[in-house]
Amino acid sequence: MTLKQEQDNDKQPVSGAFEDSTSLLSKPDQLRARAEKDGLLFFRGLLDREHVLALRLDILEILDRYGVMSSRHPLQAGIADLTAVNRYSESELQWNGVGVTEAMYLDIQKLESFHALAHSPALLSMYESLFGGTAPFVHPRHIGRIMLPHASAKITPSHQDFLHIQGASSTWTCWTPLGDVPLALGGLAILKGSHQAGLLGVTAAPGAGGLESILCGLDYEWLTIDYESGDIVTFHSHTVHKSLPNRRPGQIRLSCDYRYQPVNEVIEGASLLPHGPFTWEELYKGWQSEDLKYYWSKQALSLSTFDESIRWQKDKIC
Repeated sequence: MTLKQEQDNDKQPVSGAFEDSTSLLSKPDQLRARAEKDGLLFFRGLLDREHVLALRLDILEILDRYGVMSSRHPLQAGIADLTAVNRYSESELQWNGVGVTEAMYLDIQKLESFHALAHSPALLSMYESLFGGTAPFVHPRHIGRIMLPHASAKITPSHQDFLHIQGASSTWTCWTPLGDVPLALGGLAILKGSHQAGLLGVTAAPGAGGLESILCGLDYEWLTIDYESGDIVTFHSHTVHKSLPNRRPGQIRLSCDYRYQPVNEVIEGASLLPHGPFTWEELYKGWQSEDLKYYWSKQALSLSTFDESIRWQKDKIC
């Protein structure tokens, strides 16, 4: 399968691959220039591969306890038992766009390793360069996408993160695969330069988030890549992105969404809450370290209130 054969839900081809920005880590001015132009940055192997694979195994062990993993394959291969997966309803697995049931997701959110990866020194250093020397603030509301291959699974539609998170528009999402994610497994595609168009009109759509950006008239290029463990791609809150379909029957696609912004800019209050109907108290049970618990309470943050009307703006529908 080639990139040009992948079609998005708007019938626009994914026609290119990301440019690796690793060489710009020592050239912060050029790093920021590329980020301003493209609205995204891709880094091959920025994270320690073994740390990523260890987190992957932590999550797969949880899924195995719930009986949805194939016993005929090594656990690290990430192959599901399709009969077991399809015993769950679509609503049970897509209740929050994360691909697993609420009980499974609670156990995943309890993982100290899941939260610790967001604070990796390589990520913090990169974002400090991206933010012009201003310290990055790590949103504690981390998201796992543990996409069990259910018969009714939906891809995430084209969208902009700002509509969901608000706060500072200069917030950047870090998407990292937990394991190798080649094109056929359905990784993330990004519309290069689309942040320049500002906030777009939306329509309701199936899949995580429930909103699809209306892209007619935009002359930008969809990009993706064959991801490897340790890679990250990061993008501006106005940059349009989406998931691609999983064409590997039975294989689970695992990834994380972490978010960062300059510490001195406004943040919407819900970004300080867990992702899901959980409490920090129940997530922190059993953690070995105290360093990452309630770390944001030690900082003087400027909070904003979520504006529901922003999510449904219609003025840019063509």
